[in-house]
Amino acid sequence: MRSTASILHLDLDAFFAAVEQRDKPSLRGKPVIVGGLGHRGVVSTASYEARRFGVGSAMPMHEARRLCPHAAFLTGRFGAYREASGIVMGLLRRLSPLVEPLSLDEAFVDLAVDGRSLASGDLAAVATTLREDVEAQTSGLTASVGLGSSKFMAKVASELAKPNGLRLIEPGTEEATIRPLPARAIPGVGPATMERLGRLGVKTVADVQALSERELVRELGKASGEGLHRLAFARDDRAVQAERETKSISVEDTFEHDVRDRTQLAALIERDAVTLSERLAKARLFARTITVKVRLPDFTTFTRSQTLDGSTDRPEVIARQARSLVFGLDLSEGVRLLGVGVASFTEVAQEALFEPDAVGVVVEETSAAAQAPATAGVRDRRLGYAPGADVVHETMGPGWVWGSGLGRVTVRFETADTGPGPVRTLALDDPALRPADEPTDASP
Repeated sequence: MRSTASILHLDLDAFFAAVEQRDKPSLRGKPVIVGGLGHRGVVSTASYEARRFGVGSAMPMHEARRLCPHAAFLTGRFGAYREASGIVMGLLRRLSPLVEPLSLDEAFVDLAVDGRSLASGDLAAVATTLREDVEAQTSGLTASVGLGSSKFMAKVASELAKPNGLRLIEPGTEEATIRPLPARAIPGVGPATMERLGRLGVKTVADVQALSERELVRELGKASGEGLHRLAFARDDRAVQAERETKSISVEDTFEHDVRDRTQLAALIERDAVTLSERLAKARLFARTITVKVRLPDFTTFTRSQTLDGSTDRPEVIARQARSLVFGLDLSEGVRLLGVGVASFTEVAQEALFEPDAVGVVVEETSAAAQAPATAGVRDRRLGYAPGADVVHETMGPGWVWGSGLGRVTVRFETADTGPGPVRTLALDDPALRPADEPTDASP
């Protein structure tokens, strides 16, 4: 353990919703809910105005609509989120070369790199300046920042600082600080681990502290049990890592006879998902990307991947995404090889919150024979525009979609710099209207 609180954790406040409020003036100070809007959709981020009505992350979207029917319900604009994230990560890298991003909106920073030593007052001043720079350079986004003697304590500090605050946990106070917190606050304790701990009556960190290391090992296995016991007493010597050595984990099966039965393939996927989940738990990691590899009898090989907006170690999540990718292929000739893998690791669990079709699928195809070049699928805009999407009208200018359906689309024409703008309803196939990222010479 360090003698100074020289590890920093930054977490952008209600990030997705905050970006939407920043870019849509009419939504500032109002409830905004971002997530999957379909029948299986769940909330990704709720603004603090929506949270006052009881809306929270991972809540089913239909429940959020019941609790806060007057909110703006929007799909994600990942381009805008990545742009804002890039600015913030750039600021962090100015503080230290050791920056470990966990997701678009949070990261660890080692402020003691190269033996640099800072007093608590100096560390707090660095964090204060950082928060000011984030707000200035992102045009108003705010961040909660925590400082601690370890990654665990820095993360706890930023949670205690929310929203839009700064917290430094002084060395020597760590164990007392974490004792009343939920057990989920411990790194590596995701839904699967929490389910096992629940069988032991665990709810808080204090409950974990009350268990012996032997009991934890018996329930979770040697590596996970011993690691959890250490962290429950704030003993954490994990280093901030700019890059992870492990890039991916995968399992492959080559079959002696081609497999055609979908039920058998589904069972194999579920078995592989359990294996991957166990390996993730052992490494105390969570994955954001699910991949599958399928080889047909003629050696045509498909590799597909899907990146979640969250991260998971749950076998049912891995299996569900893998099945969706595999069974989207034509398997009528059978399968010679099947592989399932996970990648894009973090140390923090965040369930996949948008529906599967809300994130791009990367497709690669190779064959023993020459293959025609693949073309990326382009959504036909006659099917409608996603709520919250950026659009441009030839005469009205830029705006964003309130909603669409029945052959019409409703747009509020405003930008971050214009102030609240007018609302207009247009024909869905209006030739003057186009997605903001579509070239002006694109065909409808």
